[in-house]
Amino acid sequence: MAVLRRKARRGQGDTPGVDDPLDAAQERRVRAVLALGGMPQTDLADGVQQVRLRLLERAAKGDEAPRDVSAWAAVVASNLAMDWHRAKRRQERLGERLASLRQPAHPSGEESSVLQLAVAQGLDELPDAQRQVLVLRFYADLPVRGIAEELGIPEGTVKSRLHTAVRALRERLHEDEVV
Repeated sequence: MAVLRRKARRGQGDTPGVDDPLDAAQERRVRAVLALGGMPQTDLADGVQQVRLRLLERAAKGDEAPRDVSAWAAVVASNLAMDWHRAKRRQERLGERLASLRQPAHPSGEESSVLQLAVAQGLDELPDAQRQVLVLRFYADLPVRGIAEELGIPEGTVKSRLHTAVRALRERLHEDEVV
């Protein structure tokens, strides 16, 4: 993987002259989606490489390039994050890790850290499908129509999942008296 990272940074794959399939803005968006999906910082670089690899594999198979590479990459990143999250759940609950982060007393000036932890825990407790559309809509900034197209589901389903996820997250934050 380290070799692929170095080559990708230089704008080359195995073939000289092949440009990096993700520009810097797309890479930042992919990193954000992965992180918000629950992937730890230590695995983000590998997640970005997986998105690059899938885009390169798609081109190698002769498939048509996605209409919107940025949206396609965000959806792939979201799916990778969900896969990682499911595997992590099998090993141990993410909530245990977040609970251990809360144990140190937070000084009163660090309310944003408490809010961030509460939102992360709230996202963790959402069903995968709701978390996915919430992250794609509010963190990857995809429109409802784009999410529906990329996930292959009706716009109404996206809207319903968003509504339910936002309501559940809002209730969770009120229960924890964070907001």
